[in-house]
Amino acid sequence: MAVADAVRVLRVLFTPDLALEKHATSVSAKCFYQLRQLRRVRRSLDRDSATTLVHAFVTSRIDYGNSLFANAPKIWIDKLQRVMNAAARVISDTRKFDRRLTRLLHDDVHWLHIPQRITFKLCLLVLKFLHGFAPQYLAELCVPVADVMGRRNLRSATRGLLNFPQYNMTSYGRRAFSYAGPHAWNSLPEHLRHITSIELFKRSLKTFLFGQISRSAIRDIPVQWAI
Repeated sequence: MAVADAVRVLRVLFTPDLALEKHATSVSAKCFYQLRQLRRVRRSLDRDSATTLVHAFVTSRIDYGNSLFANAPKIWIDKLQRVMNAAARVISDTRKFDRRLTRLLHDDVHWLHIPQRITFKLCLLVLKFLHGFAPQYLAELCVPVADVMGRRNLRSATRGLLNFPQYNMTSYGRRAFSYAGPHAWNSLPEHLRHITSIELFKRSLKTFLFGQISRSAIRDIPVQWAI
């Protein structure tokens, strides 16, 4: 009997070394297949219909379990970003070099890049954990500094920061939610960490992340694949 080189858990492919490259490749291939089908009928669809189909068959796949890619190697992230780039082209019915991709992603379809989508997911999960909208075993991974014995009098205890553990392995320790979640949360401005409304938090966080993209190096966006 042949031994499988990967196992699927809750629709996510894991290899023995817990790498997600095979999963990223699988998701990318499935999404590009759907985008090629949509490209063939794009002229028969209005923009709203195209957007709905792209979300149903593409971006929902990209966003599912994307928090697992926190602090993952850039080569994995780039595979997913290429899918988003191609999906934006399908929605806007533009070709590879019709207009600037960055402007298309931000101003036209209002999409965050993959790293910011991961941060968005992590921070939203943390907010829900902190306000009791999660199982206790997950909430225990998000401990405010103010609740840590010996650190209650620190300045960070009043700023809404979370405690996160030290990690031993660079490749894996930084990808654990116990580290990635609190670390992403602590990177937010203090006023965002004090928002309690989920809807207001989502709007404010997306605005902040768009601003972060504008200040970052846009040159890191991978080149669009032709479909």
